[in-house]
Amino acid sequence: MRKSPNYNLIAGCSLTAVTVSVIVLGFFWTPFDPDAMSPIKKSIGPCLSHFLGTDNFGRDILSRVMEGAGTTLSIAFFAVSIGATFGTLIGGLTGYFGGVADEIVMRINDAVTAFPSILLALVVVSITGTGKEIIIIVLGILFIPSFARVVRGEFAKQRNMDYVRNAKLMGVRHTRIMFVHILPNIGPVLLSSIAIGFNNAVLAEASMSFLGVGIKPSESASLGRILLESQSYLFSAPWQALSAGCAISILILGFALISEGLGYRRVWRTATKRRRKVDA
Repeated sequence: MRKSPNYNLIAGCSLTAVTVSVIVLGFFWTPFDPDAMSPIKKSIGPCLSHFLGTDNFGRDILSRVMEGAGTTLSIAFFAVSIGATFGTLIGGLTGYFGGVADEIVMRINDAVTAFPSILLALVVVSITGTGKEIIIIVLGILFIPSFARVVRGEFAKQRNMDYVRNAKLMGVRHTRIMFVHILPNIGPVLLSSIAIGFNNAVLAEASMSFLGVGIKPSESASLGRILLESQSYLFSAPWQALSAGCAISILILGFALISEGLGYRRVWRTATKRRRKVDA
């Protein structure tokens, strides 16, 4: 079976690489100070001096989008890291050992995932207060159940495989079997889940900041905050909202293509293994 090019994965990686490169550049350099206001440059349209124009305070939109995208992506990175780390540990342990603990944890997962994560995040943040650190912790905790469910299902499948049984017969420790033998075999599924997690985290942060319960105005800019500040100027200065909206769309599209591409790769590998068994 000849492997066809994985265009979704190629396009997603390329799009994400370009976007992340611009975001990383924004951590060290921006065309203007993102917070510098200029009364004489209010709501200037895209031009040579300001490629994406300026907002109603005279701030450069390109600089703010670069900074805002970096803030949004950094929140997504740390939130997904928390969710993936603890979710993998919980899902791996319950999926590998099973038993009563597995049933209890999965019922708790069902109860948490029954509610939309963004809705829960809004409720928690409205009680605990806003801020970058609060959003990271809240989103990270809310992402744990989804990662735990995916990893638990994969570990439950792998624990009955021949290579796991052979390792047990050879006296290999459970921790080594879990994290050295099984975990690499579920890599594509876990990476696909991480890509989806980035997608959801970007949407969650943008939504929360747009609703006014995300990044504080005194903190760095975020894409959701830029959308919130530009909603009153959709007709008089539409470039403000379009710039942030396009940045969010590009980030989401890149991660979605990566996730879909990794899923396609897993399907192709499974089909190839079945084909080899049939031929044998």
